[in-house]
Amino acid sequence: MGLKEGKLDPEFLSRLLELLRKGDGRVEVGPQPGVDAAVLRLGGGYLVAASDPITFVTEDLSYYALVVNANDIAVMGARPQFFLGTLLLPPGIEEGEVEGIFRDLASEAEEMDILLLGGHTEVTPGIDRPILIGTMLGYIEEGRYYTSGGAREGDLLVLTKRIAIEGTSIIARERRDEVERHFGQDFLERTLRFNREPGISIVREALIAADSGLVTAMHDITEGGFAMGAREMAVASGRGLLVYGDELPIYEETLKLCELFGLDPLGLIGSGSLLLSVPPEKADDLLGILMKEDIEARVVGEFREREFGFMIRRGGEISPLPAYPQDEITKLFQ
Repeated sequence: MGLKEGKLDPEFLSRLLELLRKGDGRVEVGPQPGVDAAVLRLGGGYLVAASDPITFVTEDLSYYALVVNANDIAVMGARPQFFLGTLLLPPGIEEGEVEGIFRDLASEAEEMDILLLGGHTEVTPGIDRPILIGTMLGYIEEGRYYTSGGAREGDLLVLTKRIAIEGTSIIARERRDEVERHFGQDFLERTLRFNREPGISIVREALIAADSGLVTAMHDITEGGFAMGAREMAVASGRGLLVYGDELPIYEETLKLCELFGLDPLGLIGSGSLLLSVPPEKADDLLGILMKEDIEARVVGEFREREFGFMIRRGGEISPLPAYPQDEITKLFQ
């Protein structure tokens, strides 16, 4: 049986990545499941590098590519600085549309203070929409870097904003007419703007958390939603995890759209939410720092011993945390 859409099975991915682990002493963090970026020792600091494609959206393509890749740099404690892009275009696309992507990329990069270094562009057979694959670089001059694998047994899991922000915006964009018909123009416009408000960037909160020195690990939520992001963090840390299901915050708009299209917000693509691990005695201090910066955050789980597995508690009942190797958003494209 061939592979299905979505992320690879973690065990299969681990076997593949074993083929790549041939680094030298400069590689601080190499390829491993659930880790957002690579870290290289360079001079007196660290070069941080990450790469991610944008495949689910066509509108705001440049914005998504820059933000999603910037997120992966920021969760390591580095400021995103340099971007390279590979743009794959479907046959028959008009020159004006391609020029628009480039103009947007230049404009958004300037707004985010990111320098464009170059990349590659081609018309590619077999695709029906533009695909932008980004590589982002950042540098930590001094201090420490973070990974998603630093959570300790007993640490609490903190979530910023609410789950499925990116998925909410994508649903509105991909099913615009149906959303407007069911919920009206104001609702549609509000959900279309979810990618910018509350926003899919976690750069600001990640850098604030890194500067606080209180957290032990950071990870951003992408494909597979909160459930897969939290699971990846636990796997990378070699821990078990208990999610407080009744504490998971979800926007009302997200709930309505998921109900309409039969999607589970727990497994819906979720850029815009940051996962943090923090020792229990430091959790209030971290939440206070984030609150002072007007960043919504709350404790949504705790890391346990590895043998505990991945569980979720709802209404006092504990059951296995669902896995979503195929993001719920893929149902819109089937």
